[in-house]
Amino acid sequence: MKALVVEDSRLAREGLVKMLQAYPDIIIVGAADHPSTALELIAQHQPDIIFLDIHMPGESGFDLLEKLDYSPRIIFTTAYSEYAIRSFDYNTVDYLLKPISLERLKLAIDKLSIANDESKPSPKPMLDINSRMFVKDGDKCHLVPLQSIRYFESCKNHVRIFFDKDNAFIRKSLNSVEERLPTKYFFRANRQYVVNLHEIVNIEEAINDGYEITMSDGKILEVSRRNAVELKDLLSF
Repeated sequence: MKALVVEDSRLAREGLVKMLQAYPDIIIVGAADHPSTALELIAQHQPDIIFLDIHMPGESGFDLLEKLDYSPRIIFTTAYSEYAIRSFDYNTVDYLLKPISLERLKLAIDKLSIANDESKPSPKPMLDINSRMFVKDGDKCHLVPLQSIRYFESCKNHVRIFFDKDNAFIRKSLNSVEERLPTKYFFRANRQYVVNLHEIVNIEEAINDGYEITMSDGKILEVSRRNAVELKDLLSF
């Protein structure tokens, strides 16, 4: 499992990295001292597990999680017990109070291994444009034709689907949804949105070398610079 340590205290950060070296199944892909630097490492490595401090200068660990477009497993590492209840709004494996002992860390790693084994689903087939998605959103159930979906929006640990004159939430990450979509019809515009190419009604160049696309419902979305080349290729004749 790829792991990232996010901790503003250098001594605590280096100490935790050293403790984790005793677990060969955990590969440390980076260590960050702030959510902003952590975000760059997450984009680069897509870690499976994040050892995350909560209380940091400027931004909190929760602020970092709100910016992610997928749901890595989280082991919180903090000196503040009052955040424990809120921590389980996320894909939390454990909540460790500092100072972290070797024994308590082992219990967390054991939980992580159990959760990892239980969460290995059988691979699901790719969808095609004629597929329909069954979506249960609260008390409402929808059978949504894939071609009627304008775009998918990442919303923390959920994805919001916009279709026809309605929208609904599903408890999945945007990455897991994107993996099953036909790439001929759906495109990752940026970290937060996957769009139906047939629902784009206008494209304009943006000042940051990317594009701004207008969807059929009037929604304007920015295409990140690194994705702009791919969009141009997809829409070229």
